[in-house]
Amino acid sequence: MTGGLTRGITRYLLIGTSTIALLAVAGGGEAKAQDVKQLEAQMRAMQAQMQELQRQVGEAKAAAASAQSSHSDGLDLKVKWKGAPELSSSDGKFKFKVRGRVMADYDGIDQDYPITGDQDISGVELRRARLGVEGVVFYDWKYKFEVDFAGDTTAVKDAYVAYANWAPWEKSEIRFGNQYVYNSLEEITSSRFITFMERAAFEEAFFLERQIGVGLLAGDKHWSFQTGYYGAESGDQGTFSTDTTAASVRGTVAPINVDANGVHTVLHLGASYRHRDAGTLRADDTEELFRYRARPDLHLADRFVATPRIAEDDDMFVLEGAFVFNSFSVQGEYAQLKTSADPAFSNVSPTYNGWYVDASWYLTGETRTYEADSGEFGRTKVKHPVYHGSGGWGAWQIAGRYDTVDLSDKADAITNFGVVSCSECGEQRTWLVGLNWLLTDYTALKFNYTQSDIKGGVNDGADIQGFGMRAQVDW
Repeated sequence: MTGGLTRGITRYLLIGTSTIALLAVAGGGEAKAQDVKQLEAQMRAMQAQMQELQRQVGEAKAAAASAQSSHSDGLDLKVKWKGAPELSSSDGKFKFKVRGRVMADYDGIDQDYPITGDQDISGVELRRARLGVEGVVFYDWKYKFEVDFAGDTTAVKDAYVAYANWAPWEKSEIRFGNQYVYNSLEEITSSRFITFMERAAFEEAFFLERQIGVGLLAGDKHWSFQTGYYGAESGDQGTFSTDTTAASVRGTVAPINVDANGVHTVLHLGASYRHRDAGTLRADDTEELFRYRARPDLHLADRFVATPRIAEDDDMFVLEGAFVFNSFSVQGEYAQLKTSADPAFSNVSPTYNGWYVDASWYLTGETRTYEADSGEFGRTKVKHPVYHGSGGWGAWQIAGRYDTVDLSDKADAITNFGVVSCSECGEQRTWLVGLNWLLTDYTALKFNYTQSDIKGGVNDGADIQGFGMRAQVDW
């Protein structure tokens, strides 16, 4: 529009100049006075028209600039695809993303009925069905909220607000809300990225789960540090007159964390400590003592090693290590838990332990992604994803693990004291083999075969065998 108005002004100037020239030639020096007056009147009219046209051009330019500004403000948005759209302002001031995961499982388990008395299992379940959001508000304030709907119940998982970027490292956050109690490499690593369908047995036995509290996290390319103090679990709010409390600290180092000449190499070492105190039940003002139990590495299986509720507080120490060399990876952890038994058990304060070691190899050349600033493993990047027309074959990974948890310490003393039975206090040793097919970065099929031997207690000598498979997607 402004170009057309400008051309109009130019046209009027040309016409005016041409008219003056023609009249000058026709009348010469003998032009009459009235002709001159007519010319002056025409020039004044043309000048007024040009001023009006200039005003219109100015208004048009201002309107165009305003419209462009409004249009830009409305599109102050960046969209990045990370499993689902991640929306952010162009300056990074705000960010928002919907997140979630679905894991559908089948478990078939021979539970050695002649010894255990537990029936065999052939069943399916939604192991996880989560939906949530995460984002950033005003650069440095982060939030995350996620709920799990699996098992026809709702359970709050991560639900926290965090103040970030308070230090010059890659990660620096102070978190308030429901979050991990920071212990163990495999516990901190998301269930989306663990190698097997279930975490190691000691993770369940020694109760490594989220609680409501405050946590401090820091880390950079070769190290990480997390610590926190916590109260009740989200599902136990209001259950205790005095909350179950926990305090933990974890540190990791990665002296080797390089990608050189196409070779990805990581050496991870870490250690953690946790102390817990049992809470007091509101209903009858009694202490809710801790107990320890574990399944044979498939979630639908029964528990064949378990203690009664005996401990009023406990202390856990964990050592962890991992090594990645391109497609090959090995990982292991050792955990020891010392209990302080309730006075009703006199001096019976058992010490329990568990450990595992596993190895895996990507047949198709992928490598495990390591996040040094948090001391955990992340999402594998699939080289040849499977989708319509891609011609890709995905990522294929084979893995094996030996896993043990020992809950047998002082079992006879507990039973003989006569307050409670320790009929299932024992040791569980499990071999697992796994095959994982990662179709894309966000979808996977997993297949696990497990064999567990039970030693001690009423299930002594039981041989538990199981097969599990999982279809999972996350976004």
